[in-house]
Amino acid sequence: MLILTSPEEMFRWRKNLGDEGISVGFVPTMGFLHEGHASLIRKSTQENTHTVVSIFVNPTQFTNSEDFEKYPQDKDGDSSLLRALNVDVLYSPSPSAVYPEGFNTSISAGHIATKLEGKSRPGHFDGVATVVVKLLNTVNPNNAYFGKKDRQQLAVIQQVVRDLNLSINIVGQDTVRDHDGVALSSRNSRLTEMERQAAVVLPQALRAMISAFHAGETSFAQLIALGLQICATLTTWRSSTQSLWKRLSFQ
Repeated sequence: MLILTSPEEMFRWRKNLGDEGISVGFVPTMGFLHEGHASLIRKSTQENTHTVVSIFVNPTQFTNSEDFEKYPQDKDGDSSLLRALNVDVLYSPSPSAVYPEGFNTSISAGHIATKLEGKSRPGHFDGVATVVVKLLNTVNPNNAYFGKKDRQQLAVIQQVVRDLNLSINIVGQDTVRDHDGVALSSRNSRLTEMERQAAVVLPQALRAMISAFHAGETSFAQLIALGLQICATLTTWRSSTQSLWKRLSFQ
């Protein structure tokens, strides 16, 4: 596996690769890789002749500096996993390589980024959109793979790629969940025992809401009420689960 750490190195590799008879798949990540990432990488290696994975903890999408500093990392573990998955290139630039001195441009993700998670994290999706476009322009893949776990993020990226006429196919992959139903996520490794128990209730509530919708319930308010009712069934975790729902800004 080739390890590249600057846009210039990535540009050269991609240029030397050419285009005839090849396709490049790209999986952008922030590291601390897990089976969710692995599923994206396997899909890329199956559908492309070459696969590039980036590891870059993007500072511009964090609204809390402490959150950025505490983001989990495991460079040795990540490298071992990528080699085992037959990744061709690990692109791991430094913040100064991505945002050199004098950098002063950002992408506004628009109206789609101001709802749900974006409502409680203003500027977050602008940071996501900016770094993803920079990465896509640097790697120049045919296909780029994103998990549906971050559904709003996927929608933002699809919108930006469409609006800016980037000729890259954005592929969404189904969420991979842990044994208890909680989505696999680098951040979830930081949950306390209480927070983990609260998080388990959320997929249960979402599944119930989906079932109710398919059964004919179309009232948004009724679906939310059903989700909150299920969250409240485990009274020990009631306050934690309701605070999580409020953060999602569904009400």
